[in-house]
Amino acid sequence: MKIKESAENYLETILMISQKKGNVRSIDIANELEFKKPSVSVAMKNLRENGYINVDDNGFITLTPSGRGIAETMYERHVLLSKWLTELGVDEKTAVEDACKIEHVISKESFEAIKKHVAG
Repeated sequence: MKIKESAENYLETILMISQKKGNVRSIDIANELEFKKPSVSVAMKNLRENGYINVDDNGFITLTPSGRGIAETMYERHVLLSKWLTELGVDEKTAVEDACKIEHVISKESFEAIKKHVAG
């Protein structure tokens, strides 16, 4: 199933916050992305209803297996593309911004080719 870029960004953000802090709440996501809390709440409701996250009684958010799979894919792409662009001479800020855009539109085939090239 193809999901929207915004959903991919939310899932990736949940993964990154959970790696840093352990627990993730909507306010953490709002702060990280600099979004208003009501916008994040709507997104979390949609992600929960589509089976990408779970929210417990205390408001802690965890990724489901399908949500984690998407988040890890986006994160791997982001890290590799940012590093690659930086190594090509792109300044870090631009590399990170561009990687964030590219990670959502690049095909699996093209990403795997870049990954193989970078590793080789």
